[in-house]
Amino acid sequence: MRNKELSFWLFITPVVLSLSLVVILPVFLGFFYSFTDWNGLTFNQFIGFTHYRRLLDDNQFRQSLWFTFRFAFVSIIVLNVIGLSLAMLVTSQLKSRNILRTIFFMPNLIGGLILGFIWQFIFIRVFSALGDFTGIQGLMGWLSTPATGFWGLVILTVWQQAGYIMIIYIAYLQGIPKSLIESANIDGASPFQKFKYIIFPLIAPGFTVSMFLTLSSSFKIYDQNLSLTGGGPYNSTQMVAMNIVDTAFSSNQMAYGQSKAVIFFIIVATFSLSQVYYSKKREVDL
Repeated sequence: MRNKELSFWLFITPVVLSLSLVVILPVFLGFFYSFTDWNGLTFNQFIGFTHYRRLLDDNQFRQSLWFTFRFAFVSIIVLNVIGLSLAMLVTSQLKSRNILRTIFFMPNLIGGLILGFIWQFIFIRVFSALGDFTGIQGLMGWLSTPATGFWGLVILTVWQQAGYIMIIYIAYLQGIPKSLIESANIDGASPFQKFKYIIFPLIAPGFTVSMFLTLSSSFKIYDQNLSLTGGGPYNSTQMVAMNIVDTAFSSNQMAYGQSKAVIFFIIVATFSLSQVYYSKKREVDL
């Protein structure tokens, strides 16, 4: 028994140590430094809630926070709808379903920065060329306005992550007993009825996982935002992660940037944990 306990602690110690040094300790240090005049190397004094009171008058931070909320809300819905639709498509009787799985998942393998530059070329050069050719003015000047910048980020994110969300739903769709679907077919259930009463309740745990992943990733996007719009025009498409990095490194206000990161951490943690709680509760109801 003692040997098993010793083996358990020997295996878990490197993981716990790494987690503590890379995640837990920096989080506590971040909270600590947000109450000081830390400059990235040292601090001279504690200044209490000065940085947090300053946040109340930071219009750019509030704007980036509102933009991030809107982006996350739209991205979460679109990603889960498209991800589930793709999963149902590739788990059907299509002969090309295995090839389609590979095609749909491939964008997830491309780095965010590279994706941003690729889609920047598409939105600016390709859309403009199509606009000139077809005469559609809506295709001209993409990424030059807050609205097109917003939808450009949504399109990029959905294109990149939909395949990954598809894989999660596939795992749960393949776990549905075929006998249930066959029984529903015999009873004359319509596709909508089969989805509502059989498929959706049985893949509810996958919905919980996908919602958590899309929520947390949508809030924390930085590299796509940097390479696609750079926060422009006039910081109108700047998300919170970019605002924090610019404050800490571009403006060299480390402690103030850290206070923003603390608030952002609390917001993301609150939304993520609340989503998991209510999704788990709904699983039981279903």
